[in-house]
Amino acid sequence: MEVREKAQDRLRVLEKIKDLEFRGRFDVDVEEDPPTYELFPKKIDYKRKKLSSKIKRYFVYKAMTKVVENMQKQGFFQIKEIRGIENLRAVKTGAILTCNHFSPADSFAMQIAFNTAKIRGKRMYRVIREGNYTNPPKGFEAVMKYCDTLPLSQNAQTMKKFLKCTNELIQEGNFVLIYPEGSMWWNYRKPKPLKNGAYRFATKNNVPVIPFFITMEDSEVIAPDGFPVQAFTIHIAEPIYPDPNLTLRENIEIMKQKNFDIWKDIYENFYDKKLVYNTKVNENTEELVKIYADNSLNN
Repeated sequence: MEVREKAQDRLRVLEKIKDLEFRGRFDVDVEEDPPTYELFPKKIDYKRKKLSSKIKRYFVYKAMTKVVENMQKQGFFQIKEIRGIENLRAVKTGAILTCNHFSPADSFAMQIAFNTAKIRGKRMYRVIREGNYTNPPKGFEAVMKYCDTLPLSQNAQTMKKFLKCTNELIQEGNFVLIYPEGSMWWNYRKPKPLKNGAYRFATKNNVPVIPFFITMEDSEVIAPDGFPVQAFTIHIAEPIYPDPNLTLRENIEIMKQKNFDIWKDIYENFYDKKLVYNTKVNENTEELVKIYADNSLNN
């Protein structure tokens, strides 16, 4: 295996993750993101109905597909296996997709899994943070603007537009990807406690949540940052459906807990070890998740 000096920014991120896990701050981002600018309603065409949006989406999507294919050929993006693709194909309505968030590349992995399922008449949309749309990371500008993204916003009127369009997309039979952990921790392999948004959307639209969990293994390829490229195994679990006999709050809590339990089982079975957080808050994983959930009921 090639040996390269590890990038200092990645080492700092790993130290920050270690510190945040110790303090039980699972929903805090660790990357030094560029400033976030407010997204105003007139600046976003959520459903890409404009002809210009459709044209730009077509060409950007085609270009990014080529980029990812080249990365795969060079070994800098690796998907080892997709398990449970039948669970994705089985859902005939719209759905919420959930996935652990550890890299910008996990979005590409999700898109490849969706494309592999070859589901006609559906698209996969991604909920993203406001700053990723108004001030996107270098190299990702076009992807964040035109490739089926649904940016959040601090602007109340934009959020009304976001909610309306997202609900419409779900009702039209599309899949919406939400990262329910509320943060991205680089190459972090454990599932983090979950927030409520994904399960609220699912319950209000009476559609299932399809839990994805991506596990990682060090490959033989060393990335420019000096760390091994991660080979992904994409696990797609059976859908979790809301219960029409339960309240919104009850469904959110039950679906969220089921989602976490599924992720926990995948983690423990794949890595062959118990899920334990190195935190001072509570050494018991189940208690920690419950404490975290109780403190984020409105998120």
